[in-house]
Amino acid sequence: MTSWLCLMSPVVQMVERETALLKKIDINVAESEKRSGKNTVNMQETYTVYLIEIRPANAAEGGLPVGDSPWRRYSEFELLRTYLLVTYPFVVIPPLPEKRAEFVWHKLSADNLDPDFVERRRLGLENFLIRVASHSVLSKDKIFYQFLTEEKGWREAVLETGFQDKADSRLKSLSATLRVKNPDKSFTDLKQYSDELNSAISHLLRVRAKVADRMYGVYKVHGNYGLEQVSGSFICDADAKASLFDDILEEEEHYADQLKEYLFYTDALRSVCRKHELIQYELEMAVLDLASKKQQREELTTGAVRVFSLKGMSSKLFGQESPEQRESRLAALQQSIQASEDAVLDKNQECREFMRMSWEEVKRFKEQKDRELREALISYAIMQISMCKKVGVNMGTATCDPHHVTRTM
Repeated sequence: MTSWLCLMSPVVQMVERETALLKKIDINVAESEKRSGKNTVNMQETYTVYLIEIRPANAAEGGLPVGDSPWRRYSEFELLRTYLLVTYPFVVIPPLPEKRAEFVWHKLSADNLDPDFVERRRLGLENFLIRVASHSVLSKDKIFYQFLTEEKGWREAVLETGFQDKADSRLKSLSATLRVKNPDKSFTDLKQYSDELNSAISHLLRVRAKVADRMYGVYKVHGNYGLEQVSGSFICDADAKASLFDDILEEEEHYADQLKEYLFYTDALRSVCRKHELIQYELEMAVLDLASKKQQREELTTGAVRVFSLKGMSSKLFGQESPEQRESRLAALQQSIQASEDAVLDKNQECREFMRMSWEEVKRFKEQKDRELREALISYAIMQISMCKKVGVNMGTATCDPHHVTRTM
């Protein structure tokens, strides 16, 4: 039985008795800071670190020990998520915010050290920690809690778990995907669902970036509009109008980040599918191995030997085995068959448990996705309506003091 399945038995029981970590503590990625140092190849680099602060959710009850307030690099968040992916392959692991800006429009900087981008990533990292802490299984992980509370020694602790040795190689996963003979239809449909969701959100983000570029270009033109008295002292500057759109477009980035989170969630869904394909492939290989050994036993028992089999060729070259040799081989083969039967039973159980737990996760994810994307898109529509009303009011009339010159569009 695989390590994740052995691990889950006590954890699932613990979930029934305890509440999620987020109900006991508040998590906050309080600030970011730019630092310089040498990387693994001894070259100077500039990077950003993020301060994690936690405190008891109910100060009166006390609760868990808070510990340090560690500073973490983005790469450490990546290491934590990789550990969670390997340790809990049936869970749809929450994604990290983008490391470099994607689907950017003209005014938005693609520099990963840009202050606005760093601030959005800080919020995204905080959201990632909150999602993990609110999960009934992930929140119980000791490595995750150490990540929140211990600045020193955490990397060593996560590496000591040996999760890297348990990680499935990309080549192994690709081989399983191509060679599995009886893929489960539900996971095939899930993979198609994730591809369609990825395509829909990607298209929406690309369209939104194009629209933002056009809006920015059109509305910035209004910075040149105004009423000016040739001989006088006043100018009606429309920069105030143009600046309104800067605020609106920056607010739109909040909704774009919500869409991007679910764009990255699709990769987590594919990860669950790949793991199931690998388990299914290993099960099929175990069944084939068992069938081959049973056929060998039948040949030894009946004396019937296929001419082009290994046994048939060796018999022609070296002669027939003695009865004692045959009995010895038959006994060894029987033990091997018993071990293979146990392996098939274990793989069957692993496959059933993986399907059961992963579908609970997928159901939870879909409910969360439907609820949050609906709320985000409704809020985005309300924001657009509000923007149009403000633009209509501001662009419909413009009054300039001190002469009260009024222009009607």
